Amino acid sequence: MKEQPTINQLKTKIKQLAKEKNAIILAHNYQPAEIQEIADICGDSLELSIRASKTQAEIILCCGVHFMAETASILSPDKTILLPNPDAGCPMADMVDPVALVAKKQALGNIPVVTYVNSSAAVKAVSDICCTSANVIKVTNSIKADEILMTPDKNLAQYAAANTDKKIHLWEGYCPFHNNLTPGDVAMAKKAHPEALFLAHPECPPQILELADSIQSTSGMIRFAGESDKNEFILGTEIGLIYPISKAHPDKKFYPASDKMYCIDMKKITLEHVLSSLENLTGEVKVPEDIRLAALGSVQKMIDIK
Repeated sequence: MKEQPTINQLKTKIKQLAKEKNAIILAHNYQPAEIQEIADICGDSLELSIRASKTQAEIILCCGVHFMAETASILSPDKTILLPNPDAGCPMADMVDPVALVAKKQALGNIPVVTYVNSSAAVKAVSDICCTSANVIKVTNSIKADEILMTPDKNLAQYAAANTDKKIHLWEGYCPFHNNLTPGDVAMAKKAHPEALFLAHPECPPQILELADSIQSTSGMIRFAGESDKNEFILGTEIGLIYPISKAHPDKKFYPASDKMYCIDMKKITLEHVLSSLENLTGEVKVPEDIRLAALGSVQKMIDIK
């Protein structure tokens, strides 16, 4: 019986193969620790794709979910984009499709559509501009119209609505694990860690954001913890963030708001998947050029906002 390679052997082989094939490995902040450890760049989804597009790498191996690989394809059409496990999807991104979005926009009088980057390329292609959880308020306030349709995350839309004078129409989408965090969960976490600040992701419901000491994206949480004079933090986001934020600030303590903040899709990629994808160039994701160009327009408008 053939002996299985150890984790360290897998990591060494992956890094060696990535170097040989001029590949860059990206890992989202929610990925398992062993995946983040082999990555060249870790971070938020759009941040990863932008940084990778500026490198000389010929292959971008994306450890995240499908829409992230599509975003890499949108920004780097001449590179080979690999998603090591094609089954890694995003339930929230699946809650909107381009046909339904166009119909909704028309029904509302063709008002501008702001689409969260956690969406498919096809949905970005029929949107007016994209946003991230970090820049959604800036994007919203940059639009000249008084009414906006925001998709797919109703919680992010409500967060934006609380910070603008514009009328925002919601799409009934949401992130399952952020949306399921309850005030009771937060109260229990605060009781267990009374000295900790509570940081909440904008994908959480409004009643959770009201309890937050600060509302931040994942990279924003890492930055905030470094700038704060506090030493303990409760994180209202997916538990995968505990690894990179603890690594960035080893002198501080971080606790999940709830153990149920666990995204199954973000945990679908294994070291074995990464190695196989690099060896065989499997799991390629390429956005068709007509969709890519339209989606790029929506993404670029966001990037251009100062």
